[in-house]
Amino acid sequence: MTATLPPRITRLLIANRGEIARRVVRTARHMGIQTVAVYSDADRDALHVLEADTAVALGGSLSADSYLRIDKLLQAARDSGADAVHPGYGFLSENADFAQAVIDAGLNWVGPPPAAIRALGSKSAAKALARQHGVPCLPGYFGADQSDTTFTAQAQQLGLPLMVKAVAGGGGRGMRLVTDMAQLLPALHSARSEALAGFGHGELLMERALLRPRHIEVQIMADSHGHCIHLGERDCSVQRRHQKIIEESPSPAVSAALREQLGQAAIALAQSAGYVGAGTVEFLLDEALPDKPFYLMEMNTRLQVEHPVTEMLTGLDLVAWQLRISRGEPLPLAQADVRLHGHAIEVRLCAEDEHFTPQTGTVQAFVAPEGLRFDHALHTGAVVTPHYDAMLGKLIAHAPTRLEAIDRLGAGLNQTAVLGLPTNRAFLAACLQHPVFRAGEALIPFLAEHADAVRQNLQATGDARTVAVLTVLYAQQAPAATMPSPFTRPVRMVLGDEVVSLNLQELGQGQVRIETQDATDHAHVQDQGELQHIALNGRHWQARAVACMGTTKRWHVQLQGPACWELWLTDQSHSPPLTEASAQAAQSLRAPFNGKLIALHVQEGQSVKQGDAVLVIESMKLEHILCAPRNAVVRNLSASVGQQVGPGQVLVQWKDPA
Repeated sequence: MTATLPPRITRLLIANRGEIARRVVRTARHMGIQTVAVYSDADRDALHVLEADTAVALGGSLSADSYLRIDKLLQAARDSGADAVHPGYGFLSENADFAQAVIDAGLNWVGPPPAAIRALGSKSAAKALARQHGVPCLPGYFGADQSDTTFTAQAQQLGLPLMVKAVAGGGGRGMRLVTDMAQLLPALHSARSEALAGFGHGELLMERALLRPRHIEVQIMADSHGHCIHLGERDCSVQRRHQKIIEESPSPAVSAALREQLGQAAIALAQSAGYVGAGTVEFLLDEALPDKPFYLMEMNTRLQVEHPVTEMLTGLDLVAWQLRISRGEPLPLAQADVRLHGHAIEVRLCAEDEHFTPQTGTVQAFVAPEGLRFDHALHTGAVVTPHYDAMLGKLIAHAPTRLEAIDRLGAGLNQTAVLGLPTNRAFLAACLQHPVFRAGEALIPFLAEHADAVRQNLQATGDARTVAVLTVLYAQQAPAATMPSPFTRPVRMVLGDEVVSLNLQELGQGQVRIETQDATDHAHVQDQGELQHIALNGRHWQARAVACMGTTKRWHVQLQGPACWELWLTDQSHSPPLTEASAQAAQSLRAPFNGKLIALHVQEGQSVKQGDAVLVIESMKLEHILCAPRNAVVRNLSASVGQQVGPGQVLVQWKDPA
């Protein structure tokens, strides 16, 4: 007797937001499926809300009040007449209780069975299952006893270095490296706190750490008929805070034979749990040994952020596969039919500065590159809040060779403009050009070892500083075309910790004479709407600038020239020069970004030394420790635990030690 397929999906509720919600809408529309978006108060005007056929408000701004509320999501499905739910990634995508609730409500769950999520969603349970089926794992402690005493005893038996990890969740949260036994207890407490905040579960595991591995993951697809295949590997070794920012396929370190070994290990783990749908099995690859051993990290029981890399390489639509598999259809390809073409590489564009500090704000100008896949939810006027992840979108390039893909992606980053808040756009472009990365030799410690050198490349040269000043001055009105000025104009702008002082004279026809302490130059400024073309010393630059209002008016400038720069300037031409007294060390500790104050480690009257931990702010799903900038005494605490804080807000006031 032929098994009956579930009814055709006619209306799909997407239990997510941002770029992944838009991504699912795109495929569903192509398949003739109507879509239902859900949204929090903070996302009322988001693109995924506008693009779906129907949208249902969840209320609240925090994830806990909206995208993590199973009851609200099921009610939205009932109210909209949805017959299926796609969870995207993050939020409830790996929550077995949500999957079961969707199924119990009579809806089609576009994901793996709840039992498989439970078996593989816990890193400890997944490793136990893996060992039973011959999948290699690092030695560690995966027990139920979560006491500090037991972890300390186990750590002494395992030996250093060690990695403490949250049993639940992912995204790099709840992970701490321990290289000295004195670090163990603080690492346990910090990882447990972050895991509780991010996943609602504070359970931890601990395993031996590899200090210089690659992060290799394998995309698998399984149907309900017992078939499971892999779609090659992705190399995700370039990370900050254990979170990926560059992913590529194929890996420069993986041969065809090793790819098959990795793929078979991934399939064995998935099939041991009765897995159905899209999933990713993550491994650590140790290149230091000649046989390149690999070890299981975890399995992500959902679609990955970086799934477009595999789609570009294979020409497949993984979301379409998810939808068809959820209806009981068999896999459309066998393993022998899978073909990998060329090279694909992806970068994650995030709202953060070059030191990986999360940022919030309003997008004042947005320009997408031509010729690249760009999965995003950006538009001019989009507000980036502290409530969700810092990732804004993903740019993906595909080319016949790895270096061609890198160059194509770098060119696309140069063409991309997101002005109004700091992003890692320029940092990503500099990473792609780093010789270690271009040689295919980047390991997980790549940024720990080379981030400072990458940041150094982001420092503006003398000409770049001058062009940035001109961009700000002529952002709203181009230099006089026909009436030369007989007078010079003194200009003083603050750029980082430097003051850039120039004297300018407009000569007509867009020509500007520039006098500095050391030289006299001539520039030509041509205004073409939002984009300025500036010629200086034989080089041509393209530049954009927007004014950002905050505690002070700052200008965000993006330059394209010999390199890619993001600069922030404050015009102080009409302000008195800084005095030595006003330039002394700050007398207060201010919040660098929006977030929630979750811990205070000092009290009034307490003496602190430079570098001491003062407080912890939770923002964009991560905990950030703020330290004392100098030796001082706490004069006053201006905020309390549990309070939401904003950029520039005074949190602690200092006085000098006696």
